[in-house]
Amino acid sequence: MVWVTMRNSWIPFYVVLIGWLIFQYRKQAPGLILTLVVAVTLSDQMASSVMKPLTLRLRPCHEPALQKLIHPVLECGGTYGFASSHAANAFALAMALWLLVGKRFSWIKWTFLWAILVSYSRIYVGAHYPLDVLAGAGIGVVMATISAVLQQKVVERFFIVKKNQV
Repeated sequence: MVWVTMRNSWIPFYVVLIGWLIFQYRKQAPGLILTLVVAVTLSDQMASSVMKPLTLRLRPCHEPALQKLIHPVLECGGTYGFASSHAANAFALAMALWLLVGKRFSWIKWTFLWAILVSYSRIYVGAHYPLDVLAGAGIGVVMATISAVLQQKVVERFFIVKKNQV
């Protein structure tokens, strides 16, 4: 779980994903990749810059009453944990991929299993409560949906030639 929770562990996955999108979608790939980046950025900022300062909920590893009950396997991280940025980002990526290319590639649904694993790892290492992870997952799904809908509107407005205009 320590390896799963480390952000740098997934860099090869992200590189392969970007390469695959470029190979599969060529001209459309930049827009798809930009949409993924926007979804993850929005989810990360909502969790880290809005929710954590707004709620000021201590992480389990910073909660004095829990110090004798938990044994963190990593450094605790920031003081506040609601909502989990790891969960938000993982679910934003999985949901955005599903919305953008899931109809064509049904195996994309397995990225949700990856997102669940990453999210659970945050509970395992003592960085988050289950509700932190659920809230993060919800934030990720919402931000991915917003990003995918906006991407579709941009594509329809600027890149699809309508039949009556031809």
